[in-house]
Parts: sequence; C-alpha cells; structure tokens
Amino acid sequence: MIRSLLSTAASRFDTAVGGALLLRRSRPKGSQPDPEALGHAARMEALALLRSIYDLPEHYELGFFQTPAPITPSITRVRPMGGHEPGTVLDLTWPSRFEPIAADVRERYLSHEANATAAARLFLHAGPARPAAILIHGYRCGQYRLEERLWPVQWLYDRGLDVALFVLPFHAVRSHESSPRFPGSDPRVTNEGFRQTVLDLRALVSFLRDRGSEAVGVMGMSLGGYSTSLLSTVDDHVAFAIPIIPLASIADVARAAGRFVGSLEEQRRQYEELDAVHRVVSPFARPSRIPSDQVLVLAASEDKITPVDHARRLAAHFNAPLETFHGGHLLQFGRADAFRAVGRMLGRLGLLSRR
Repeated sequence: MIRSLLSTAASRFDTAVGGALLLRRSRPKGSQPDPEALGHAARMEALALLRSIYDLPEHYELGFFQTPAPITPSITRVRPMGGHEPGTVLDLTWPSRFEPIAADVRERYLSHEANATAAARLFLHAGPARPAAILIHGYRCGQYRLEERLWPVQWLYDRGLDVALFVLPFHAVRSHESSPRFPGSDPRVTNEGFRQTVLDLRALVSFLRDRGSEAVGVMGMSLGGYSTSLLSTVDDHVAFAIPIIPLASIADVARAAGRFVGSLEEQRRQYEELDAVHRVVSPFARPSRIPSDQVLVLAASEDKITPVDHARRLAAHFNAPLETFHGGHLLQFGRADAFRAVGRMLGRLGLLSRR
C-alpha cells in the first residue's frame, strides 16, 4: 500500500513539474526568432537546412567528435574527504577547446565565456589513484552542493572508488544564466552541446587514466544518462556505463511536450525531421564501444519525464540488463535498490575494495 501511494505521488509530481525542467523553452534577448513559433512548412524548411549541416554520412564516423588534447587542470582544494579512508575534495577547471561545426551558430555559441571552461569536482583517496566513477547530472542541475546530495558520492567513495562530479556545458559554474541554453529549442545548440559534452568528458576520462586510475567509468541521470550512453558509443576507454532514468531521444521528449504543430500527419513529419537532425548525436547512431556486461541501465517505473521506454530502448541497443525501481523521475523512491545492483556490477568487475 505504501509503495503504491509513493509511486502515485512520484508520477503526479513528474507530471506537474517535469514540463518546466526538461527542454524548457527560453529565448535570450537578442536571439533569433523561436523556430517553435513557425508553422509546419517553415519548420520543415528550417529542419531540412539543419539536416544538410549535420545528417551527413561522414559525420557518423568518430571524427565528428573532436579528440581532446591532454589537459593540465587548475586545481583548488575544497576540503578533506571523510569516510572509511582519508582523502581530499578538489575542484578542477580546464579550457574546453571546442569548435562548433555549424558556422552560423559559432559566434553565438562561443560568446559565452563561462562555458569555455570545463569543470569537475573530484573526491580522491590518499595514495595511489583508484578506479574512478564520473557522475553526470541532469538538466538544470550540476551545482556541486546539490549533486553531492543527489548522488551517493560517499557510498561510492567508501567502496574504494575515486569519484568525479562532471558539469555539463551551459550548466552551473559554466553559465551565468538561470536557464541553461543546452539542450534547447535551437537544434544546432543542442547538437553542438552534445559534441562539447563528449569532448570534455573524454578529456576528463584521459586525465583520470593518466593519473593512474586503472578503470574510469561513467554514470548519468536523465540528460546525464543520455550523455553517458553517447560517450559509450564514442570512447572505448570507458570501463563501465550506467545510464539512470535516461533520456534516449530528443525528438520523443519534444513530442511528449507538445512541441509539434498542425495535423497529425504534419506533426509526424516534423518529428521524423527533428529526429534526423539529432541523429548524429544519438546513442543509437553508433554501436557501443564497451562490452555489454559493463553496461547497466536503471529506470523508474513511474517516470513521466523520460518514461521507462527510453531506458528499455537503450538497454536493447547496448544488449545490457535493465533494472527498474519504483518511484518517478524526480521523486526516486526505491533508488537504493537500484544502486545495490550498481554495487553488484562494479564488484563483479573487480572495481570495489569495500562492500
């Protein structure tokens, strides 16, 4: 009875709040007209133009994603790390040397100075580097104090992992605005944002490996789950991947939010065209580069923002197990059971020193 009541509450909360949290429409002053205000014909014309930029055969090669140069981050000591073993908490920043593909969005994209600096907070054990988990937040999140509470950082640390909280482009310390520009209603910014996400994540993976971590994996919630999945199709140095309540399709979320207009047939065509524009940064566009037994997908049974079908499709693509916990996207009742499954997988991979 209690579980049923909690699940119902989580579902209703997702429905009430979710539309304001994911792919929210926000138009900064001085920007171009909102493409969502266009009628069907104009939308189809605009989307066809975007397909001519992104949906090209050569972009489905890995060269579409920049290869990061080695980084030498600026490091700030935050505090000692408590727990079973002593350690330290460090904030890292480094230049994100990202170049957009779309020439007509380049100047606007690169004008946001805060976003040109990648950032992560590390929780490191004393002594030699340990296997590491990079944790990727969801949309409109990424503030370190919040993420330390949303993620079981101490739980992972006490089991012997070094931990990193990664900040997505245009979020938290990488933005001076309350509403992130990525992802957004301009598909170019969304596509370029995922390209930059992959660049900065690969730089962090390489840095952790270079400092001695024998294995570096990623976990991500929601938008972070999408980023986790995408990275796993690009970088074969990822030791494990755990998408949690993941987004799997930008076009599906746009459709669920009622972003398409006109007749049912016109809406279907807009959906297909938008899906094609974003295909180049889709986790489904390329095969996984890590073994399926190193992937675990977690979903919430009452999720109304990224419903279970998103997670089911990703699990099928990666040929990986799917664990479902009760609760919703925002009120994640039962998530502790899911993380026990995470612990079992990491233990099986030999990455944990404590149980």
